[in-house]
Amino acid sequence: MHDSVTVHMAAAPQQIWELISDVTRVGEFSPETFGAEWVGKSTGPALGAKFRGHVNRNGWGLKYATVCRVVECEPGRSFAFTVLGPRGVPINTWSYHLEPDGDGTNVTESFRLHNLLPLRLYWLVAGWTRGKTNRDNMAATLNRIKSVVETAEQ
Repeated sequence: MHDSVTVHMAAAPQQIWELISDVTRVGEFSPETFGAEWVGKSTGPALGAKFRGHVNRNGWGLKYATVCRVVECEPGRSFAFTVLGPRGVPINTWSYHLEPDGDGTNVTESFRLHNLLPLRLYWLVAGWTRGKTNRDNMAATLNRIKSVVETAEQ
């Protein structure tokens, strides 16, 4: 109920982190999440900050919004958030880890479904297809970010 994708980017970790942690830009990079905005008193990336993400699930029209809470926020190093379900129950955590490497940065995006019975059953039934979709979408997201940061470096 988890997976990750890593892409090397010829850019500094801080530059990449600024894009990843600016949730208002997610629609530029993600194949499924087409928008997001900070909610409540949250105005930017900080531990505990909340935002609402707008999702077009699998790209076939099931659109919904979810509230997410930032659970890891280290500039230039990591950014992670948990998708909250009904009554604030954690459903899924998405994370980005940045590791300097030679001429740039290795960026790893990952997801981990929380260990809840309904999610375990879902993963048993549909995990094979949803896992592939998540891997493909993480690769697409990271490669779109790569394109932006590497173009800016030139």
